[in-house]
Amino acid sequence: MSRQEKTETSVTERFNELFDKLEHCDEDEQKQKIEEMNEMINEMNKEEFKTVFTKEMFDKVDEMIEEKKLPLENAILLLKRIGFCKVLKGINIYGFNESSLEEKFKEIIYDENEKKDEEKDEKLLVDICECYFMFDNQFSSDMYPICAPCLLNVASSKEKKEEAQKKVEVALLALSNSSTVNNVGRKLFLEKIKEIIQYHQEHCNFTQLAYQSACQFLIKRFYNDKSLEKVIVNELHFAREARRELEELTKYVDWKRTEEEKERRKGRTEENIIMRWLKTLEFFFTGCHLWNEECSGLIGGIVQLFRIAKDNHGEICYWCICSLRSAAENRNVEIEDLLKGRAVDAVLEEMQRRTVDDEITVECLQFFKHISKRLKEEVNNEAMKVKRKKTKMEIFEKLEEEGYEDTITSFHEIFYFIEENFGCDISLNISDYFVNA
Repeated sequence: MSRQEKTETSVTERFNELFDKLEHCDEDEQKQKIEEMNEMINEMNKEEFKTVFTKEMFDKVDEMIEEKKLPLENAILLLKRIGFCKVLKGINIYGFNESSLEEKFKEIIYDENEKKDEEKDEKLLVDICECYFMFDNQFSSDMYPICAPCLLNVASSKEKKEEAQKKVEVALLALSNSSTVNNVGRKLFLEKIKEIIQYHQEHCNFTQLAYQSACQFLIKRFYNDKSLEKVIVNELHFAREARRELEELTKYVDWKRTEEEKERRKGRTEENIIMRWLKTLEFFFTGCHLWNEECSGLIGGIVQLFRIAKDNHGEICYWCICSLRSAAENRNVEIEDLLKGRAVDAVLEEMQRRTVDDEITVECLQFFKHISKRLKEEVNNEAMKVKRKKTKMEIFEKLEEEGYEDTITSFHEIFYFIEENFGCDISLNISDYFVNA
């Protein structure tokens, strides 16, 4: 097929055409076609993903495996690429959970796990566990104790060869997608993931995506176990490491690429890893109670990234603002650190150039609502009163100088519109967004 024909035929059509041919090919031909399909998966955007990877497609894969028209090994080659790109790009698809393929994978995992060590097919077990974690959105608690230790063992490899690093990366990416809601014991993962992260911090043996995934996996466990906070903040220095990684990733992004160039580079990019860090940071700020200098520095790192991305990458800009909004909402985050890190300046600046039909507008409004609410709260300690008064004056003067009142007033008339269109709970009282000296 010529380049022009490929351009005229959508990626979803080309993918489906090859998929339909798989059951009529021998194993080697299937592998060649799957290689082509995997390249197409890299190109797909979120809407294309949701169009192609449906319950019907997963059921068809199961049917072909069952009828021996598609060897399980070849099916895994295709499914792992779909899962990898799904998780990397943060795409939600639900067809797998509704399909017969999910039941087949669970049976394989149970069967392999029950075998004696010398009889187990370790590679198959790892492959199926990775697929299961990357696709599943429900995570039955009985699967977690089998899959998590299996993948953590893969991720514990200390080899620096590229092939070994790739295996570690895929295992950690799959783990990073595992649910936050299963209240499984820390014995299943804590010591192992600590060892994995600390070894990388000393030896730099991971890819950037693998390291981000390891940190994300641990932060998500924090959802049900707040006692992990000391490990995350004080032992693993999460805030310091996150800032360093964001700064490093930023160097490798061509921020001046056109939208067309971005479309052509949809695969595994630094931008995707940056967005994964930012989403993890939003999660971290929501529940963080320990606040130290490293956490304060992280605010400045997010603002620095925001300023680089704001004119060239709307999605990264959005997640920067989301992270700062979460920090403003958290009472353990010092408002002074938001000032010192120039978060107040950045959010105000962004709000002034936004339109009403924009999700970032909502995040900016929420940021200032939380700041205002916290500054209006009573404090009993005299030293705190003096500190609070100084902070309020500093923010008041900054907002007054930048014409903040006019900006909020211009938005107030459409607060009902924002609430209805974005399904968010914003205050309709305009005074809730003002800071009084």
